[in-house]
Amino acid sequence: MAADMTITIITPEHTVLKNVPADAVVVPVVDGSMGILKNHAPMVANLRIGVLRYKDGGGAFKRVAVTGGFVEVSDNKITVLADAAEEAESIDVMRAREAKRRAEARLRDRKASIDRTRAEAALRRAIARLRAAGVLEDEK
Repeated sequence: MAADMTITIITPEHTVLKNVPADAVVVPVVDGSMGILKNHAPMVANLRIGVLRYKDGGGAFKRVAVTGGFVEVSDNKITVLADAAEEAESIDVMRAREAKRRAEARLRDRKASIDRTRAEAALRRAIARLRAAGVLEDEK
């Protein structure tokens, strides 16, 4: 059965997905995760750093790491305006692991000169990229 719902993901740099058919979408929102199915009520929500999943026509969930922004649902069209987004297959796993390692090292360092908020955000981004790539287990 063909999907009657589509997803588009746009970042300031490029369009990651454009009108891709989707049977179901799960987005990381500020207060958890939200599932979206066909005929969902219109809405807008804030995204958090995490993994967006969408089920394509083949029945498999595909993953996209997102780093904040907004999601809008209207007339079976899901539009994600993300600060940054990266499809699982284009994630450089070694680079993401290194970013995670650096962020963890910065957070272990107790010096007052580090920006903890920035280091924590860098760690969350690296973990989201690794989860999207399938290297780390998803949150339960």
